[in-house]
Amino acid sequence: MSRWQRWTVLGIVSSALLLIALDNTILYTALPILSQDLGASSSQQLWIINGYPLTMAGLLLGSGALGDRFGHKRVFQVGLVIFGAASLTAAFAPSPEVLIIGRLLLGVGAAAMMPATLALIRISFAAERERNIAIAIWAATATVGMAAGPVVSGTLLEWFWWGSVFLVNIPIVILASVLMILIGPRNLTNPNRRWDAVSSAQALVGMAASVLAIKTWAEAPLNLPVALVATVVGAATVTIFVRRQLRLMRSDHEPLVDFAVFRNRGFSGGVVAAGASIFAIMGLQLVITQRYQLVEGFTPLEAGLLVTALALASMPFALFGGAVLHRVGLLVLIAGGIGAAAIGTGISIAAAVQDSLPLLITGLIVAGVGLGASMSVASSAIMGNVPPHRAGMAASLEEVSYEFGGLVAVATMGSLLTFAYSRALTLPAESQEWVGQAPAVALTSDDASVVAAATEAFDTAYLSVLVATGVVVLFGAIGCAWLLRRYTPGTESQAFPDNH
Repeated sequence: MSRWQRWTVLGIVSSALLLIALDNTILYTALPILSQDLGASSSQQLWIINGYPLTMAGLLLGSGALGDRFGHKRVFQVGLVIFGAASLTAAFAPSPEVLIIGRLLLGVGAAAMMPATLALIRISFAAERERNIAIAIWAATATVGMAAGPVVSGTLLEWFWWGSVFLVNIPIVILASVLMILIGPRNLTNPNRRWDAVSSAQALVGMAASVLAIKTWAEAPLNLPVALVATVVGAATVTIFVRRQLRLMRSDHEPLVDFAVFRNRGFSGGVVAAGASIFAIMGLQLVITQRYQLVEGFTPLEAGLLVTALALASMPFALFGGAVLHRVGLLVLIAGGIGAAAIGTGISIAAAVQDSLPLLITGLIVAGVGLGASMSVASSAIMGNVPPHRAGMAASLEEVSYEFGGLVAVATMGSLLTFAYSRALTLPAESQEWVGQAPAVALTSDDASVVAAATEAFDTAYLSVLVATGVVVLFGAIGCAWLLRRYTPGTESQAFPDNH
């Protein structure tokens, strides 16, 4: 491919990735409004948010195999069509149930596109140095997309109804589809590569049950039967999935996940970094946008602009990380980047204690700097530490790391927010009817005592989520530092053999 074709392909797949990333966070600022308009319950709100990344994460492994078999270009184009149709369904949803269905279909389309975006970059960019820069741009686009979601949503909600946050996808879907047909690389197929539908179904059920278990255990009052069943089903299904993959490996069949690649510490470090990075972004954005709308009275646009500090700080350092990876090495960029994100989260915690908005913005900027560097290089670590014939599987695992990390962040931090709020809420005896109500309801009460109690409880829950996010990110930094301790400055960061 010519130079202009390569970079045009990068622009096409990055634009699609931008949409996928936007839809991960675009509902954070729209959730209070659409929940009110559609009458969505707390449980429905969780699945409106989680249905999209859950479906995507569950189908990613299988879609990577589909791309290897039928061609990544073709699977990417099919994913675009599904994503566009699902966007229309979600935009005009008349009820929470239809919106959840639309979000699930969005996950199907995104799952088809995600591994194909990285695979098409690998196909288009043969030179490693150029490919590292392309992957850095790809990762920066993902980071900006997730951070910009609340801003895009807030801007649209200033002028249009909540369905507009989905309609914004349509023009880009159409343009990307046309350009991929005209300029995209030749569709390369491998008829011998089979798609394991059973394994894909097991992954989807296991993740869904795990998320339901996390959500249910954190609810008050606890629904013990549902919590126990979800836990057992999740653990059993994941165990069966792992055993099936190991059995396929022993029988010389190609599994969805070849666990042997995790023996490569560069690959494993990249996976841990991806999960920890996305956990930090989703955890911070989810709780900050909610708190500043519900407690401080910010508009959706103002709340969205607040968290753009993450994106503004992350993008230049994502590009910088890809450009200097061959000199600096994975250890400094990944472990150091996530360590910086942990420091930024710590500053945000201090801001919550002092109720200081400037200090919060400082914390978000510091976290963004670290996350920008770590996320771009994490993708290079994953893709660069597998042989070419494992590229599709590596791309799928890379995306699963991001999506499952975000999924766990939303499920655990969202549930922790509700749990801590309900435990901290103390109301006068005459106002007990507000107990069990969502924070948005209590915080808009005409009773000043109810609002004061709800505000104090929500701030306690807000601080709890920030602390929990900081602990997870800190452990992620420590884990990456241990895994990547040999990937020091001046080393060939992507050329270690598996026994390292």
